[in-house]
Amino acid sequence: MGLRHWFGLAAAVLGLCATAGSALADGWWQQDWSFRRQITIDTSPKGGNIAGTAGRVPVLIRLHSGNFSFSDAQENGTDIRFVAADNKTPLAFHIESYDAVLGMATIWVDVPDFPAAATKDIYLYYSNKKATPAADAAGTFDADTALVYHFDDAAGVAVHDKTANANNATNAAPGTDEGAIIGKGARFLGAGAINIPASGSLAVKAGDSFTFSAWVKPGTAQPRAALYARRDGAGSVVVGLAGGVPFVDINGSATPAHLVATRALAAGQWSEVAVTVGATTATIYINGRAAGTAPASMPALNTPAGLGGDLQTGTGVAPFIGSLDEVRIARTARSEATLLAEAEAEGPGSKLVVFGADEKQSGFGFGYFGIIVKSVTIDAWVVIGILGIMAAISWYVMWAKSSYIGSVSKANDRFLDYYRQRAGDPFVIAHDIEDQGRDRRRLVQSSIYRIFHAGSQEILRRANGARTVTLDAQGMEVVRALMDATLVRENQRLSSNMVLLTIAISGGPFLGLLGTVVGVMITFAAIAAAGDVNINAIAPGISAALLATVAGLAVAIPALFGYNYLLTRAKNVTANMQVFVDEFVARVSEIYAPSGGH
Repeated sequence: MGLRHWFGLAAAVLGLCATAGSALADGWWQQDWSFRRQITIDTSPKGGNIAGTAGRVPVLIRLHSGNFSFSDAQENGTDIRFVAADNKTPLAFHIESYDAVLGMATIWVDVPDFPAAATKDIYLYYSNKKATPAADAAGTFDADTALVYHFDDAAGVAVHDKTANANNATNAAPGTDEGAIIGKGARFLGAGAINIPASGSLAVKAGDSFTFSAWVKPGTAQPRAALYARRDGAGSVVVGLAGGVPFVDINGSATPAHLVATRALAAGQWSEVAVTVGATTATIYINGRAAGTAPASMPALNTPAGLGGDLQTGTGVAPFIGSLDEVRIARTARSEATLLAEAEAEGPGSKLVVFGADEKQSGFGFGYFGIIVKSVTIDAWVVIGILGIMAAISWYVMWAKSSYIGSVSKANDRFLDYYRQRAGDPFVIAHDIEDQGRDRRRLVQSSIYRIFHAGSQEILRRANGARTVTLDAQGMEVVRALMDATLVRENQRLSSNMVLLTIAISGGPFLGLLGTVVGVMITFAAIAAAGDVNINAIAPGISAALLATVAGLAVAIPALFGYNYLLTRAKNVTANMQVFVDEFVARVSEIYAPSGGH
């Protein structure tokens, strides 16, 4: 088989290696991420107990040292990713807070097709030192969400809207509640409100749908305080608390509505209060459950709104005293299932979000070996690729040569048995083999038979059809010369392509060393250019450079063992052929010498 076939085989072997490497990573989103954790959204009765269809929901994921290894992720969570259960579809997310020192983080993840009385899996991927930020706050919320305030801004900074609508407040929260239900919250002292400017995304036409939701922790009991107030001429919407009981006033419609919840909020505790207004109905929700319904419709509103107070004075509604967190306004009337999903995901003691066990990627490209592989430079990959081709060729040569020597050895044993049974008489053996096709097909694989054939054919030629012949010393030399020539050719066949093994043995380590030296040079040059001298900068490059030497040794060591094994077996075959030539010539000299005859 020529080199063209060997290189084809080498390409096939390398292709199989690549396929095997990808198979090891099957089911993993991307190989650059070393860890993942399955997260199950459980809306069954054992979990969040949400039977209705919620649609698309931003789910709060709380990480702590008990369910997440902060030491394996980047210190700011840059390498965190969320992927759907198919391990192909990235999910939009953004980080509200992340503290690797304290081991706490709050992250919002967009979950399309929120499950109803069922479970849905997503995956949290992390641990990739090369990852760049991929958070997408605007993409976490649907197009109907007009405003989202997390209150995660620095003290004194105007409250920032997380949606793409940029409905940022014109002022900061009056105070900060560091221990809010999710992260930081806004503290209201009864002396001022957050001003939300008018915008196209917040404009409401008469009869439009509307949802306001917020986590509320009342402070001092108040007879009538505003959580959210917006007035535009005769139209107005006020969501507030009266003695701890949520209410909503909607004026300016054909039938002004005043709706009071059927129950009060728990004193000193966080509760989610939501108000939805559809085409004809207004509903108050507490912690995702309906707590009052009345006929109503939205008036037209296109003015600034107050959060935690009424921007207009003399309305009989006082500024709120207490804390707010996670305020949202939507241009649609959210369903009870959606509000319940939000309350269950964001509230304390939720069973909606269940964390699975950590999974560490394994196989080619991961773990300590993965660090080495990822640090290999292009020049080293070129050397390793050449060594891979050399390895494939050497493995093929060892397999093919071992098979050939094995078949020749077995055929030689069969022929020698055949030869000795017929007393070594070339006339008898030659005619018998010619007459018996099956034996001939079996015996022609024997190198000793081919040597015998070269000598016997010369004897038969000299007999010229007769059954007897006389060989003098000169004739015997001719027979020996022909047999020796065939023996040389058989030795050449035995040793053919063995040079490829010697090249692998001697050249493999030197090629590997070349790759290592070049890799070390590049590593030190990169360190010098960056001016960053530390063990973390040096170690990956040096270990990756040494991989080329390991590859060279991996080529040479099997080739060395195989070469010595094949050489020993080939020498045994050669010795048997030499012994046979001497035996045959001696036997023929005795039978066909001038003093004797056949």
